[in-house]
Amino acid sequence: MAKTQNENFFTFGEPEPVHSERILDYLGTFPNSAGEYYEPPVSMSGLSRMRRANGQHGSCVLFRRNMIANAYTGGGLAPGHFRAAATDLLTFGNAYVQTLRNLFGQITALRHIPAINMRVMTDNRGFRLLLENGSYLDFNHQEVIQIKEYDTDQQIYGMPDWIGGLQSALLNQDATLFRRRYYVNGAHLGYILYTNDAKLHPELKKELEQRFREGKGVGNFKSAYIHIANGGEKAIQIIPIGDIGQKDEFINIKNLSANDVREAHRVPPVLMGIIPQGTSSLGDPEKVERVYIRTEVCAMAQPFIDINEQLPAALRLKFNLKPEEEAQSV
Repeated sequence: MAKTQNENFFTFGEPEPVHSERILDYLGTFPNSAGEYYEPPVSMSGLSRMRRANGQHGSCVLFRRNMIANAYTGGGLAPGHFRAAATDLLTFGNAYVQTLRNLFGQITALRHIPAINMRVMTDNRGFRLLLENGSYLDFNHQEVIQIKEYDTDQQIYGMPDWIGGLQSALLNQDATLFRRRYYVNGAHLGYILYTNDAKLHPELKKELEQRFREGKGVGNFKSAYIHIANGGEKAIQIIPIGDIGQKDEFINIKNLSANDVREAHRVPPVLMGIIPQGTSSLGDPEKVERVYIRTEVCAMAQPFIDINEQLPAALRLKFNLKPEEEAQSV
């Protein structure tokens, strides 16, 4: 704030960042400081929080998970464990399945292990599950099967296939949080209050300054009435500095970034109950679903089918990857 004898000026605070973690700072995959396991190329906790970044991204992850879970017909993973593993694969690009064995070393059951704290150990020693208070649990290669999406930059961890849409998801979140902060902070005044009348009483001027400085939070500043006896014309002026209803790009940003996120996940809008832009109807959802099952659902199931060669016949994962009409005719 700068002040002279004849003028007063103050601002209402600086813009505040709403997302400070840069989870795409890709530095490669290197061993941790102790050299015991490899650090993931991107923040696993950051990827997990991205599911809550905006409605489109989180909804797309769950939609794809539900589609592959509906196609899963049974095997060594209980339905709940399979849904958890599929959610991990879609969220992190990695999923881990523990193989439980009998005294003869035969696999008797499978169990999902949360991917967020799983790490690949160095020197081909297996996997480490990070626990609270610095403790951990190590597994050898025979105890855990890693399911991952291929990443061209490194082959230690997988990378989620939607990663190209991450910036759009963050932009959508930033736009929402900015608009929410804009209203919650009472910053939607959107103007400069200018006074130049010598008759303005010092106490009234001081009160106005105090009200504007404290104009943050719900209801702290709503409106004001000012009366200056015998004041001159334009003694007090309101100078607009923005028009939130027309000049900002909030709606365009929300719509375009939401479309980018859905495209990154390759989810047809019609299957999410969204009328595509430029059309007036949903079209034929059943036809779109049949194509989606043949393409995307089959592709999502393939990493799980690939591990069947490591499992006994009774525990192999099975899927119905034919659309309902075809399945009934077979």
